[in-house]
Amino acid sequence: MARRRAAIKREIKPDPIFNSRLVTRFINKVMLDGKKTLASRMFYNALKQMAGDGDIHDGYKLFEQAVENVKPSIEVKSRRVGGSTYQVPIEVRGPRKLTLALRWIISHARNRKEKTFALRLAGELGDAAKGQGLSIKKREDVHRMAEANRAFSHYRW
Repeated sequence: MARRRAAIKREIKPDPIFNSRLVTRFINKVMLDGKKTLASRMFYNALKQMAGDGDIHDGYKLFEQAVENVKPSIEVKSRRVGGSTYQVPIEVRGPRKLTLALRWIISHARNRKEKTFALRLAGELGDAAKGQGLSIKKREDVHRMAEANRAFSHYRW
């Protein structure tokens, strides 16, 4: 029996340029200390950087491709059975796939060595769109961990 009511999901408004809720979620994740204007400026500069001489919509397509490439399909969760803790592989549901992908892209962009965050973000998104980079490596590590612990999948519930 639940002790609390279920959380109510707030409706996220789409961004004004691409009319996309994905872009709004990404900007909200990039944002630090409530500085949304700064976060959105950095994001759009990164898209312009990715597009190069082309249209910013080309950068948006690369962004969508990068997020799609980073989404994990399976992960491991710790389950305590008896006195032991097992890493049990489970399938990742849709909303969590997106949340993990955005989190990994942003955290790995923050750890890159380029001069500005827009350049770091453009580099990480470009690498992810090509199927390389640290965020793709993170997804592959998670998949490898789940594959290695496939023997414990019967503990799933």
